[in-house]
Amino acid sequence: MSAVAAEAAVGEITSRTTSSRLIYFSSASDNTHRFMMKLGGDVARLPIFTYEETLLAQEPFVLVLPTYGGENRLGAVPKQVIKFLNVEQNRKLIRGVIGAGNTNFGETYCLAGDIVAEKCHVQHLYRFELMGTSEDVDRVREGLEEFWTRLSQTKKLL
Repeated sequence: MSAVAAEAAVGEITSRTTSSRLIYFSSASDNTHRFMMKLGGDVARLPIFTYEETLLAQEPFVLVLPTYGGENRLGAVPKQVIKFLNVEQNRKLIRGVIGAGNTNFGETYCLAGDIVAEKCHVQHLYRFELMGTSEDVDRVREGLEEFWTRLSQTKKLL
């Protein structure tokens, strides 16, 4: 497929736009979704199924995602997140990552966040287990407020 055809194909699958500063993926288990609902605010959820249209970010955002695959490093990043980040505009607007995971999986705890942060050259800002605690929610709220303030002062929002 040519680059022009690939760009056209991406344009066809990304008609849902969002200006949310927090974009997240949660599987049907809804652990990450529960955390995001406790966090509150303007959030946008990536579709559960890869055949659904992905989102097109309009503003800089932080991505919140779980890690898949247990102790296996392969498949750690959900396919829906890969599809979302394969859209160049989304990659250009990502400013940070928050990872969810299960400490039972040892070294692969929040691995998806590490992978996305490395590939997109952004910080892995925070890690929480499963659906997070009230302390996690408070820390993320405070941390994001500080993060966005710092970014606006350094003009990295653009």
